[in-house]
Amino acid sequence: MKNAAGEKSAVRKTRTLRTPGGLSLRTDTRALVVVTALLLTACAASVVLIGTGDFPISFGDVLKTLAGNGTAGQDFIVNELRLPRVLVGLLVGASLGLGGALFQAISRNPLGSPDVLGLSQGATSGALVVIVLTSGGATQVTFGALAGGLLTGLAIYLLAWKQGVHGYRLVLVGIGVSAVVTAVNGYLLTKADFVDATRAVVWMTGSLNGRDWNQVWPLLALCAVLVPLSLANARGLRMMEMGDDVSNALGVRVERVRLLLMVSAVLLTAAATAAAGPVSFVALTAPQLARRLTRSPGPNLLPSLCMGATLLVTADWASQRAFGADQLPVGVVTGVLGGVYLLWLLVTERRAGRI
Repeated sequence: MKNAAGEKSAVRKTRTLRTPGGLSLRTDTRALVVVTALLLTACAASVVLIGTGDFPISFGDVLKTLAGNGTAGQDFIVNELRLPRVLVGLLVGASLGLGGALFQAISRNPLGSPDVLGLSQGATSGALVVIVLTSGGATQVTFGALAGGLLTGLAIYLLAWKQGVHGYRLVLVGIGVSAVVTAVNGYLLTKADFVDATRAVVWMTGSLNGRDWNQVWPLLALCAVLVPLSLANARGLRMMEMGDDVSNALGVRVERVRLLLMVSAVLLTAAATAAAGPVSFVALTAPQLARRLTRSPGPNLLPSLCMGATLLVTADWASQRAFGADQLPVGVVTGVLGGVYLLWLLVTERRAGRI
């Protein structure tokens, strides 16, 4: 096809799936292929990661053990030691990828991620308060991180509110709140004794080391509720990209959808931070990479979710293979890769005249 200017315009291939009950679902063929490829990559990387360690296990033996046909030693190593860590990595990556996609779509800004808006720092503050002031255990740290993330998200929403919440105002308020919360985190560390400060710094790095089933189940339950809820509102979120007035005219309750999805994104980010610490830049890069693969201008919620999970387990595998016994926490690896990507994104946006 050609438009009035004589230039070719892309026509996206879509399919409409119909059910016997009369329901129909319109799917983007390219996005479906991308999601399938990312899921297969995440699963393959997870199996390889389970087999990586001081006691290596082959790809086939990992699959046999997961199916219940491994030896007693393999069963203990796979199901008790390594599988929970990998599942936490998948769930944390998926939560951050989806949370980042939601915030970027709501703010209509590629920099509108939980890292930039200060939500990860807010969840960190909640955890630090528990670690430094009460010397609480893992469960208390989890609830502290959730509370800190929710309070930070509420503060950003209220400060950014002015007859609605709009993109650049949300990002600017988030950057300011992030600076304040970061300063609070530094102050809390100076007031901690040596043992608590060391424990807090290790947690703040972002790591999957030592994760077990106690971190898996709460995060899985939260994702089971928030992921379907977010995907169910994807249509309204896509309409909101045309502007609030147009969305209202089309029957979308803009502020209700925006608030619901912001709360979902805050909870996903806070829960991921509580489970693995503040793993940086996954929420920023996953939606951008997913959008470039699908070539779709929409929110790309499901591709972003799959991309986040793939990125985190791949980064964790790379940290183990590249550094061996001196392996880096996964938060360091994602921080390095995400920092490079952020610099590239800023240069691209500047050349395009958008910043």
